[in-house]
Amino acid sequence: MSLRAACRVESIPRVPTPTRVRLRPFTLRPTISLWRQNHIWRSPALTSPPSYGPNLRLASHSSLTSVSRSSPFEKARTITLSRPPVRHCSYRRHNMCKLAGDIDHTGGATPDPTQGRELLPTNVIPRHYDVTLEPNFEKFTFEGKALIDFDVQEDSKSISLHTIELNIHSVHIKSGETIVTSSSAITYDESKQVSKIELKDAIPKGKAQLEIKFTGQLNDQMAGFYRSTYKKPDGTEGILATTQMEANDCRRAFPCFDEPMHKAKFTITLIADKHLTCLSNMDVASESEVHSEMSGSTKKAVKFNTTPLMSTYLVAFIIGELNYIETNNFRVPIRVYAPPSSDIEHGRFSLNLAARTLEYYEKIFGAEFPLPKMDMVAIPDFAAGAMENWGLITYRVVDLMLDEKASGAAMKERVAEVVQHELAHQWFGNLVTMDWWEGLWLNEGFATLMSWLSCNYFYPEWKVWENYVTDNLQSALGLDSLRSSHPIEVPVKRASEVDQIFDAISYSKGSCVLRMISTYLGEETFLEGVRRYIKKHAYGNTRTEDLWAALEEASGKPVREIMSIWTKNVGFPVVQVSENEKDSSIRVKQNRFLRTGDTKPEEDQVLYPVFLGLRTKDGVDESLTLTKREDVFKIKDLDFFKLNANHTSIYRTCYTPERLTKLGQSAKEGLLTVEDRAGMIADAGALAVSGYQKTSGVLNLLKGFDTEESFVVWSEIIARVATVQSAWVFEDAAVKDGLEAFVKDLISERAHKLGWSFSDKDGHVEQQFKAMLFGAAGMAGDQKIITAAKEMFKKYMAGDKSAIHPNIRGSVFSMALKYGGQEEYEAVLNFFRKSTNSDERNTALRCIGRSKEPALIQRTLDLVLSGEVKSQDIYLPASGLRSHAEGIEALFSWLTEKWPEIYKRLSGNPPILGSMVTICTSSFAKPEQLQKVEEFFKDIDTKSFAQPLAQSKDAIRSKIAWLERDRDDVATWVRENGYSK
Repeated sequence: MSLRAACRVESIPRVPTPTRVRLRPFTLRPTISLWRQNHIWRSPALTSPPSYGPNLRLASHSSLTSVSRSSPFEKARTITLSRPPVRHCSYRRHNMCKLAGDIDHTGGATPDPTQGRELLPTNVIPRHYDVTLEPNFEKFTFEGKALIDFDVQEDSKSISLHTIELNIHSVHIKSGETIVTSSSAITYDESKQVSKIELKDAIPKGKAQLEIKFTGQLNDQMAGFYRSTYKKPDGTEGILATTQMEANDCRRAFPCFDEPMHKAKFTITLIADKHLTCLSNMDVASESEVHSEMSGSTKKAVKFNTTPLMSTYLVAFIIGELNYIETNNFRVPIRVYAPPSSDIEHGRFSLNLAARTLEYYEKIFGAEFPLPKMDMVAIPDFAAGAMENWGLITYRVVDLMLDEKASGAAMKERVAEVVQHELAHQWFGNLVTMDWWEGLWLNEGFATLMSWLSCNYFYPEWKVWENYVTDNLQSALGLDSLRSSHPIEVPVKRASEVDQIFDAISYSKGSCVLRMISTYLGEETFLEGVRRYIKKHAYGNTRTEDLWAALEEASGKPVREIMSIWTKNVGFPVVQVSENEKDSSIRVKQNRFLRTGDTKPEEDQVLYPVFLGLRTKDGVDESLTLTKREDVFKIKDLDFFKLNANHTSIYRTCYTPERLTKLGQSAKEGLLTVEDRAGMIADAGALAVSGYQKTSGVLNLLKGFDTEESFVVWSEIIARVATVQSAWVFEDAAVKDGLEAFVKDLISERAHKLGWSFSDKDGHVEQQFKAMLFGAAGMAGDQKIITAAKEMFKKYMAGDKSAIHPNIRGSVFSMALKYGGQEEYEAVLNFFRKSTNSDERNTALRCIGRSKEPALIQRTLDLVLSGEVKSQDIYLPASGLRSHAEGIEALFSWLTEKWPEIYKRLSGNPPILGSMVTICTSSFAKPEQLQKVEEFFKDIDTKSFAQPLAQSKDAIRSKIAWLERDRDDVATWVRENGYSK
């Protein structure tokens, strides 16, 4: 799935710049990343204000090292998989590791993850589902019938299946058309979401068919079989019925064995009015007229061909008024569908990219896409960024439909990344599926990695590998630096617990581990192992050990021994470096890194195999590995060296202040790559937060990068200052104003030099660079830019849509609101109400919280639950309020006052609920504020959002400790550097 912005509420604040995100549920990422937005992933903890402007690309995807078009990835051969016959026609270990305040991840190895799993009995095994569904768009219900073919493993008097909010009318065991026996009683275990069907007579071992007739709710929770609404061109409301089954909501659509290891075949039939479009995973087998008992009218019954073996969470079907465009530039037809509220031509970019990407993936994976068609559908109400349903991918409108005249470069990159992420899932997750949810990272880590790879292949000028260090790696390290993080392979006891691990660990850290393996083995060897993994396990289920085995077979190296340490343990190390000039050596020591800076001995038991990646003037030595607590390595010349070349490994490096100064000079001399420079800044900033270095030292380091020319490095510089500002948001005004003055001093000259006009001659990266500097300088008080922004805003709102380029629309709106008043607020609100473009509407919502006036803050809070903002988007106006102290305080007060209403509206979608909790709590930075959060939630059942709440509290604790250490240090630095008024 693709995470969305809200779901990625991140642990490390990032800066304002254009946007990119992917996600299934979401996680709001406040940093270079409030701007970016993407696939599934949810709620890490925020520590910084939202971005200054447009929303940079949320690259939730990691990647291998740079690959040119002559890359070894090209050399893969295609193998047609033998597939099963199909008809073709056209919570966690001990409560999710004791979530919340009871997190019990000590950094030691975890127990057997299969112990204590809450699974259905296996006395019967499903092999095929024949499901017929008919929705009622007036009563918001649906009628259904499921015929389930079983292998009966032993004589049985009961059958247990998953159901939620399904009213079962009748149950029969059939042999052909003959009823063998019926149910004598049906009991329901609400906590396990299991219906147990007691049978009048035992069914013998062998084959059997279960017939169930039922009624379900066509809900508005964006889960299971649900309804989505949109505005038609004539202003009336349209409704379509769609699905979101991952992780545990197929049971809302029909009774089933809703566990990923129970792969089966599915034959879907949809009954609907004749003018409506019906879609499912497969192509249409037949269409016929039927008499509807529900409505008494004649409708059509659309039967789809039977799917290959697949898990229930990938089943999908849609009924509604849909337009489409099609391409035949791939081996099977590809279509983009959208409701009448969208201009279908805006799907052209995604359509063409999908054809190219599927062809590319077939080559590098050595396996054909096995279905007869690929549909991609824009859904007006969608909790995640996108969902990889096999052959029928569903998206948020904004993540599929791209109006290149109304959206900037960052949004184009975001759409590309989401499309490529979901298409990668057609192999990783769909063809080969984890056997249980602690293997989620096998799906998401792979898809994340491959989306970076394919994006680089098709758009090398975007330089996405450079973004990797500031985006994907920092997402992973940010969340994993919290005590309340979790291992990549987190034991999951109950399927309902999995929602809370769609986050930066499963997505970003998972992909970082894969990238690290690729660097260790070599890219072509790594991909050869991947091809063997796919070929061996096609249509089956796997565990992490199966991947290690395939990579060991391809490489002959001990992959399992090395990599299991990274996937089975929480956290990562900080490597401290000291130098001995006498014998030209360095001593390196590893310890677990926690953002709070208070690692306990019992939390520091794991010794990671750390690939040091030593860069010297002679090149990069990838052979050095730290496998014990500390070790000494000889270096030919201590004049210049840097560890973790290109930041392909998962650790922070702590140098002495003297070495850090030398590395700053080396950067100016061109001895460090873009990735090295950005990663060094990120490490220095994180080490200051945790107390390894003084914050003043980091500010001096950033000040020394005044001649830097890279967009990516500047994005990290701005992000790190934003991290300081977010922690100091409740501090003395003189210090806060001084930090803002520092930002202005740092970037204004460069912002003016690059300018803020855009032309077709501007490259993709240059457009984002201009937009970022314009937004950051203006929000820091650059009067020339503020004046220009106000003029643009006035013309734009007067009807001149050419007055603001899409790249800086968010920045201009943000400045108008920050430095304006009610008039500007009304203009942005009316713009949101009148626009029909999802990207434009999101920009307005994202910025509207910038207004600081108490009355306008209250209006923004009232807007969140007014019904005017879709549930999928309510995090947007709320997140904008985190940019100032007044908004942060107001958010928490609003949360406590409106909690019953918030919980009622979002309880059906835990990821969004968790994101809102994070947004409303994690920006605090004082002990008394932490106490208020703990006091409020102490008597509330938090199990559905325990992880994000725990991460929020950890984020607050880290800021409290940081301020206690460096409050005076920063105040002194601001004063001595002339930034105090």
